[in-house]
Amino acid sequence: MADSLVSLDNLTIRFDERLVVDRVNLKVHRGDIVTIIGPNGAGKTTLIKAILGIQKVSSGQVSLKKDLVIGYVPQHLTLESTLPLSVKRFMLLSGKSLAECESALTRTGVSHLLHASVHHLSGGEKQRLLLARALARKPDLLVLDEPAQGVDINGQASLYNLIRQLRDELHCGVIMISHDLHLVMAATDKVICLNQHVCCSGYPEDISHDPAFIETFGRPVAESLAVYHHHHNHSHNLHGDVINGGAPDAPTSHGGHPECDHAHH
Repeated sequence: MADSLVSLDNLTIRFDERLVVDRVNLKVHRGDIVTIIGPNGAGKTTLIKAILGIQKVSSGQVSLKKDLVIGYVPQHLTLESTLPLSVKRFMLLSGKSLAECESALTRTGVSHLLHASVHHLSGGEKQRLLLARALARKPDLLVLDEPAQGVDINGQASLYNLIRQLRDELHCGVIMISHDLHLVMAATDKVICLNQHVCCSGYPEDISHDPAFIETFGRPVAESLAVYHHHHNHSHNLHGDVINGGAPDAPTSHGGHPECDHAHH
């Protein structure tokens, strides 16, 4: 665990007799952005809850770096509609000082909403508020469950860009669940395709070739994910060729080939 923030070893979770997460192995280090994708019911949120310590593990192990600080952004902000709650009050419930809360709100671009009612915020404003609350903790690890939920397409791109910037500034790790495949492929370093078990994982430009990815999402989706921009200083087409930052006729390999586990029945 010396070099990783989170390590999952053969993590398995069952609800009664139903297998929800099957022998998942995963390590997340500082500076990583790892995105978990998969169909509905694949066990993505359950996996996240196990990392947060709010979901009992059936077998296997979740290991966290000592004194790890996690900032969590849930999929939805659910509040009683009759409960008056300002952004300021919501942030102070985190236990942080007003100065720390205001600084976090400024960083996520919603400081002007300090005295607004949480109930009146747009989808994008709510997500930035939740991100600010997580940021106020000065996390070593950011855990985001569908961070662009309820956000329009322009807001999604901006939000993913902000997450990358925060990763760089905090030198933290990021684990993210998302359905927005095109934006995710541009925002992440590594993709984990989960369907109870890890069916494939790797760099975004590699994973779309994997038979397990194609089987899960369909060939049209795989073929439409044509260009990716990630932690390297260039981009690739679906054939793996460098299309900027290098000669287009000089394919470049990073050794990031998908690791596939097809032993699941």
